[in-house]
Amino acid sequence: MNEASTLTPEIMLVLGMLALTVFLFVSEIVRIDVAAVSIMVALGLTTMLPGLTPVIDSNELFDGFSSNAVMSIIAVMIIGAGLDKTGIMSRVANWILRKGGTTESRITPLISGAVGIISSFMQNVGAAALFLPVVSRISRRTSIPMSRLLMPMGFCAILGGTVTMVGSSPLILLNDLMLSSNRALPAEHQMQTFGLFDVTPIGLALIATGILFFVVFGRFVLPNVKAEKKRETTTRTAEYFQRVYGISGELFELQATLDSPLVGMTLMQIERTLENVPFVLAVRHGDEITVVPDGKDVIWVNSYIGVLSSKRELVKFARQYKLRIVKGENHFSNVMNAQETGIAEVVVPPGSSLVGQTLNDLQLRRNDGLHILRIYRAGYTLDDKVRDTPLQGGDTLVAHTAWRNLKKLRDNKDYAIVTDHVDEELRPNKIRHALFFFVLAISLVLFSELRLSVSLLVGAVGMVLAGVLTMDEAYRAVSWKTVFLLASLIPLGLAVEKSGAAAWIAMHTLQILGDVPIWLLQTVIAILATIFTLVMSNIGATVLLVPLAINIAVGAGADPAVFALTVAIATSNSFIIPTHQVNALIMGPAGYRVIDFMRAGTFMSILFLIVSLTMLNLIF
Repeated sequence: MNEASTLTPEIMLVLGMLALTVFLFVSEIVRIDVAAVSIMVALGLTTMLPGLTPVIDSNELFDGFSSNAVMSIIAVMIIGAGLDKTGIMSRVANWILRKGGTTESRITPLISGAVGIISSFMQNVGAAALFLPVVSRISRRTSIPMSRLLMPMGFCAILGGTVTMVGSSPLILLNDLMLSSNRALPAEHQMQTFGLFDVTPIGLALIATGILFFVVFGRFVLPNVKAEKKRETTTRTAEYFQRVYGISGELFELQATLDSPLVGMTLMQIERTLENVPFVLAVRHGDEITVVPDGKDVIWVNSYIGVLSSKRELVKFARQYKLRIVKGENHFSNVMNAQETGIAEVVVPPGSSLVGQTLNDLQLRRNDGLHILRIYRAGYTLDDKVRDTPLQGGDTLVAHTAWRNLKKLRDNKDYAIVTDHVDEELRPNKIRHALFFFVLAISLVLFSELRLSVSLLVGAVGMVLAGVLTMDEAYRAVSWKTVFLLASLIPLGLAVEKSGAAAWIAMHTLQILGDVPIWLLQTVIAILATIFTLVMSNIGATVLLVPLAINIAVGAGADPAVFALTVAIATSNSFIIPTHQVNALIMGPAGYRVIDFMRAGTFMSILFLIVSLTMLNLIF
């Protein structure tokens, strides 16, 4: 540790890169994957600086893209999509309804436990997204508000990532980081990598804690049932949409007259230039009917317009723009009915390509058949300049659409469909194939000497060859944002280790803390990881803190592998604010506010630290 006491130019450079990375992640000046790629490129440019020893070999700069961790994550995402495509999730929902009845105290453990176990073998945000329509269906049938079910489900999806070494990106990444650190450690401190189920007792204890917490204290920490009923019901009725989103009115028909100033204008021009325009749901020109009409559709003389409006506003709009209110006729009866169209809720996942773009940029009516009526964000509805507002992860888009259009979006990873009206194009005849290749992949992980990535890719490729998924569906199943984020950060972790920056930080941390028990050092590491993961990605927190934790453990005479595992597990302790992807995903559909997460998440975070640290020391 004495060699680490010197603050070399190389260490200063890496510390500067670390500070810049944290700043970019916290400030979100650019997307976090863009920030990670930029840091990777900047690391490569530092090899040209004169007078400095390169902090990373330029030949190792892109090793992250071919790393064991990245390929394992890709395989896990494909395997998870394959299991979902067979309809297993629908069977899980039906089983929960049969076993749980209509009692919240029974349904909550079943939903939460199921999603926790499922998320131990796939990305937790994917498991949560799969369960959104499941919870919606259960909520409607049991009259239990979604706000009473989604937070326990979401928290247990996060906790489920700690059950196996492939349950979350930090745990998948951990073994690779440990092997990288071994290069700089003396022989007596060399670490053995963890097996697939080495963390299972810890993860199961955490899931059990989460379930027990909500069963016992859910009535106190979840939004009050009586208050919730005022702002939410479990059925998606006209009353519901009026109460939650301010969407009210009935379906009326208007006809453009010869004198109407709207004649010759496109719908986009009408919406952008006029005030108090009712929601245009359909347009008819002669015998041609367009549901969710494109913004470039033109209103002509005698065109029929189907609108959603209150009668008072409709009369005012019709008089102002010389439109005839059609009575006694129904030119949209064949298509404007509940079997063909309706209002749907669609959540924008945090990793969606829609994030940062406006409705005007996206033209969702033309591209995806979604006419956005409202955007619901963090407990309130956006009304002003809604079309010019950049979308954020977790936004709920309230859209009028044809069910056939919504059906096409089921496999689009830019959306998480909440409305469960959509008939799923499932492949139940492929359940045996999916289960066979899933079990085969896990067996190879457990009982063969194959690398984790190869074992999991056997299952992923097998599902494609067996027809469980098409190759295009496999590509869509992969969150490429996560892949680039992880692959781009791996070189930074290597530079932190090789430059001596991790050893330097560890030495000074030990000097500041003084002679304290090892369990206290481990607690500090866990709290630090928790804080980091609240303000930045869990992958970023893992890459930055694992080398630090290993060096602190070596300096204190503790087991470096246990300290590294402490970081990887503690990065799942993200409940207090809705920054985690799962929390952002469930916020809109349940109508949660930030205070709801703070109330339940604070207690959950404390329990997480107590249980995880206790189990870590009992097991290891």
